[in-house]
Amino acid sequence: MTTTPESLKSTINSVQDLYSVVKTMKALAAVSIRQYEEAVKSLAQYNRTVEMGFQILLHQRYFSGQPLSLNFKETLDHSQTKLGVIVLGSDQGLCGQFNEQIAQYAKNHLKQFSGSKSILLAVVGSRLLPYLKNTTYLITEQFTLPTSAIAINETVRDLLLLLDNWQEKEKISKIILFYNHPSSGASFCSLHQQLLPLDHQWLLSLEQKRWPASQVPTLMINWQELLSELISQYLFVSLYRALAASLTSENASRLAAMQSAQKNVEERLEDLNSQYRRQRQSAITSELLDVVAGFEALS
Repeated sequence: MTTTPESLKSTINSVQDLYSVVKTMKALAAVSIRQYEEAVKSLAQYNRTVEMGFQILLHQRYFSGQPLSLNFKETLDHSQTKLGVIVLGSDQGLCGQFNEQIAQYAKNHLKQFSGSKSILLAVVGSRLLPYLKNTTYLITEQFTLPTSAIAINETVRDLLLLLDNWQEKEKISKIILFYNHPSSGASFCSLHQQLLPLDHQWLLSLEQKRWPASQVPTLMINWQELLSELISQYLFVSLYRALAASLTSENASRLAAMQSAQKNVEERLEDLNSQYRRQRQSAITSELLDVVAGFEALS
């Protein structure tokens, strides 16, 4: 099909509109990355406070002859394990292999629990569903992702309610969280974290960690009450941090995709403009030749 300067001009206008959309999405992704990175940083001191609370409790229990870490040993017999799984994905597209990668990572990790009594799966992000629907796991819950750092609190609250329900009604004995974490530049890596029961090695490392002052604070309340509150705060920090990290990774992946798209659109525009200039020049040359031929005919 022969293209005319007019049709090329229309195509150029359409590609320029697409270029504007790509640049806008690129800017939005960059802004989003910044706010979610700040959200992760804001948790650092909060997380340190929670860890110090565990340190105090572990220290007191240790010297009372009842190490707290022993209360969280878990069975290695997966056939007796009732597992709850939370996987964080995305609600929006144009983010490369983001959802596919975390889904594959989760499926590979869960192979070791193939003999478990049951595995309940909660998905955060609708774009993740196609990669997990064809598995043997039962998707019991689906959540939407927050659209801003402020809205993360609401999603965390919903997930905490889910954890309570899993423990009380479903008698879940183990809960694992899967999410993508930013590594460097636009790249990310898939990670998992055992939310419950508390990781034995993590508790042991806190138990052996040196207290920053000369004297460890003394407990003035019942240790079971403090433990319950610390676990609640630990779950809040873990879920909030994972959501913020996942959203950072998603937008970093989208930013990389938009940068690639911008380059492709620029190359396409350059090619179209070159064609348009050649056709315009050819049309002008043809018109000039017609004028000269007409003049010579009259002469």
